Amino acid sequence: MSSAIYLENYLDGLESLPTELERNFKLMRKLDDRAQTAMKSIDSHAKDFMRKLGENGAMSEEERRERQEDIKALFGKAKEYSDDKVQLAIQTYELVDKQIRRLDNDLARFEGEIQEKASSTRAKSEEVVAKKGRKKTKDSKTTGKKKKSASSDEETGRGNNQSNANSSVNSSSNAGQGTKKKKSKKTVEVDDSEKESSHTAATHPSDVMDMPVDPNEPTYCLCHQVSYGEMIGCDNPDCPIEWFHFACVGLTTKPKGKWFCPKCTQDRKKK
Repeated sequence: MSSAIYLENYLDGLESLPTELERNFKLMRKLDDRAQTAMKSIDSHAKDFMRKLGENGAMSEEERRERQEDIKALFGKAKEYSDDKVQLAIQTYELVDKQIRRLDNDLARFEGEIQEKASSTRAKSEEVVAKKGRKKTKDSKTTGKKKKSASSDEETGRGNNQSNANSSVNSSSNAGQGTKKKKSKKTVEVDDSEKESSHTAATHPSDVMDMPVDPNEPTYCLCHQVSYGEMIGCDNPDCPIEWFHFACVGLTTKPKGKWFCPKCTQDRKKK
């Protein structure tokens, strides 16, 4: 039962209570007035009886008995009025107490229903929160697996690119060594700058390599490729490139002393 219907029924039950209380209070007042009138009459009869008793020979035995019976009857009526008034007061009290008990019982029942609904709502919310937590955990695990898979795929791709680059470097270095052997057999004398330019032209991997470049990864060397294999740094602190692949600058081993890249070597000779 909704609170609106309950309130309407409760007010309907209380509608007759004020009228009943007013009627009972009027009856109690009437009974009280009758009891007071009886008490006054008793006082009057008692005074008159005592006065006549004081007069010698003024009252016979029969008259005295009659007066005593009258006073006794008045006492009976006064007691009857008082008893009726007490009973009416008890009825009035019970009438009000009945409504109070009804209200207390209804309030206790409503409090129980509210607590039951609150506990049910709390249990449902906790269940929803638990489901969301399990879903988040599951999603995080799935995301972690996807990230691991993506990172492993990326590492595999990088490893393949690096192996391809190393194979290209090896082929370029072998081609450079073959060129050196041919030139030594022909005993062709060239100066250092011509050797560097010839090695660079013979072993430059930009003509044979077609590596995909990650836009987020820095590039080096004359080939503008990412870092792979063995690399050497130019000893010129102002070198714009700084790092070079061995194959791109015609090296197979690390040279002794300072080493300058082809561009910096040419710039130094111009100076």
